[in-house]
Amino acid sequence: MDYMLDKPVAGNIGTKKYQCTIEWRNGKFFTDEPVSSGGGDTGPDPYTLLLSSLASCTLVTLRMYIDRKGLDIANIAVQVNMYQTKKEEKVITVIDRDINFLQQVTDEQREKLTSIASACPVSKILQGEITVRTFAYNDSETEKQIKYSNGEVTVVWKPDACRHSGRCVTQLPGVFNTQQRPWINMQGAQTNEIIEQVKKCPTGALSYFMNDAKSE
Repeated sequence: MDYMLDKPVAGNIGTKKYQCTIEWRNGKFFTDEPVSSGGGDTGPDPYTLLLSSLASCTLVTLRMYIDRKGLDIANIAVQVNMYQTKKEEKVITVIDRDINFLQQVTDEQREKLTSIASACPVSKILQGEITVRTFAYNDSETEKQIKYSNGEVTVVWKPDACRHSGRCVTQLPGVFNTQQRPWINMQGAQTNEIIEQVKKCPTGALSYFMNDAKSE
């Protein structure tokens, strides 16, 4: 199992209604709820973020195809919105995506480009089978620490915070093996490989420090 993002999207919220700080690999931004829902409207709301991911993925996918095929289409615009209905106690979500090619295209091109847009990665995710797994923990539960060292680097493992050991096992099996005890073999890979894998831990269950330096 390989996560799509090397660094997970992280968020936190304080007491200010309902502003969240979202961290991604290259910075931070605010999300919020509209004033009608009690927020300050200082950033996009969750529904807007969801639709934005589809809009941007659609545009990027189309641009890649157009450039690859050498088509003369300079500008594309997209609008996305959604509504929900209930049928036999089941909530059905419908997302409408309107694509506007801001110059003349043939019927054949329009049909092909619509097909390409429908197959963009986010479209596939939204229309595929989705499972949301939730793991909850707090700092008071992560006090237990076990350390493993190869003489050059020390890996610190907090077992109570560990939720994604399968990721380590599949990505660096020479070091991580849940069928063995201890499950971390520090001789199973080069130090830089171990460090890179530890950095990918989404929960903070794994950290490291160089034996001649402070904790990372």
